[in-house]
Amino acid sequence: MSTYFQPEALKFLRGLAKHNDREWFEPRRPIYERALKEPMLALIDEISTAMEDFAPDHVRPPHKIMMRIYRDTRFSKDKRPYKRQVSAWWSRRGMEKTSGGGFYLHIHPDEVLISAGVYMPEREQLLAIRRALSANPATFRALHKKILTTRNMNMTPIDGALLTRIPKGFAKDDPADELIRARNWGVHAALPSSLAEQPTLSREIIKRFKLAAPLVALLNEPLVTSEPREKPLF
Repeated sequence: MSTYFQPEALKFLRGLAKHNDREWFEPRRPIYERALKEPMLALIDEISTAMEDFAPDHVRPPHKIMMRIYRDTRFSKDKRPYKRQVSAWWSRRGMEKTSGGGFYLHIHPDEVLISAGVYMPEREQLLAIRRALSANPATFRALHKKILTTRNMNMTPIDGALLTRIPKGFAKDDPADELIRARNWGVHAALPSSLAEQPTLSREIIKRFKLAAPLVALLNEPLVTSEPREKPLF
């Protein structure tokens, strides 16, 4: 059975965008739980079941994948307590507390955003990915191009946040120039918010995650610590 949202879900998020405070949210918490949290967890479960076939290392219990509605305002001048979307992040197993490659989804009053890749990795991860891309830029570029040119997917590159110069430790004429100057790598599709209310929602997400899975795996390769091999049976 396909999971999707009822009209009151986007209505709630539009109201939250206008009244982003506890006085508005708390009396309406039951609406959030029923119209957004419950179907989002069901949607995550449906997507994760499909991902067992193409990204099994990213599958965890739905409540571990769904992101909190609460904003972290500790270091922000913006003190609004709530996000304006419900979101999910399928990190790779073992990278839950870091920022390796993964799959992201959010439902927002203005869009359904489907994304895959690496966003602002930690310093050690950043260097490891840059070194891997420097050693083999052709594979990344080929996978990236395939995703962007696949018909009816509407996938575009994420903002790479490129440095103006080649980072220290890399040759100025490195053939992977734009890849190693980047700080983010991946693709996304911003689809109409009306998709959230359609029975095709999970299908549209799954097919884009599946298309991007080889790129995510490639970006994670240099980050995965080597696991001990199983001893031979004989």
